[in-house]
Amino acid sequence: MKILVCISNVPDTTSKISFTDNKAFNSAGIQFIINPYDEIALSRALELKEALGGTVTVINVGLANTEPSIRKAIAIGADDAIRINVEPTDAFLVADLIAQTAKNNQYDIILTGRESIDYNGAQVGGMIAELLDLPFISVATKLDINGTQAILEREIDGGKEVLVSPLPIVASAQKGMAEPRIPNMRGIMTARTKPLQVIEATGNALTSSVAFELPPAKSACKMLTVDQVEELVNLLHTEAKVI
Repeated sequence: MKILVCISNVPDTTSKISFTDNKAFNSAGIQFIINPYDEIALSRALELKEALGGTVTVINVGLANTEPSIRKAIAIGADDAIRINVEPTDAFLVADLIAQTAKNNQYDIILTGRESIDYNGAQVGGMIAELLDLPFISVATKLDINGTQAILEREIDGGKEVLVSPLPIVASAQKGMAEPRIPNMRGIMTARTKPLQVIEATGNALTSSVAFELPPAKSACKMLTVDQVEELVNLLHTEAKVI
């Protein structure tokens, strides 16, 4: 069983976000982490490896400053890691580069997180599947393997959906698929010296960001009593403009 897990390097959720001249994300003083949904995918991949045998490879599209996150993934238990050396400015560029690498390695399962917590695009997994002509299951909360088939579960309105697909497959992980793991000391020491495979990028982005803007500040909350129904309707109509 060969599993490829795609990991993103994202700002910690406690970071205060700002932009330089509204044209670029200001990374000064920001601590970066593995995208939490990708950690869930990695943890499930390791569980499958322990149960079925095989290898788990992590892949990241990013510059050298993403290597601490890659090494944490190795410390958690990944067997090896690939870094594609380019700034990940575009979802298609990321997916295309990962797909190019995956074509040469015949992975049984390719896992991503449901989305990255910085751009929240939820596009890369589906694009990888399309480029490789593989089945894609999004926001899966459960993943099991039965022979040459993957059995996945995901939440839908009013219940759960169970899907069965032949391998190979691409899937994106949602909360519930696995519990994120904490690296132990042995894993940390091993990850420090393990070589990373670095591949130079061959591809072009299809989109670019024109400008970034922070959302408007929240206005003060207006409190009404239960007998002010007419005032509530008036405010919803004239101020909130939702009716």
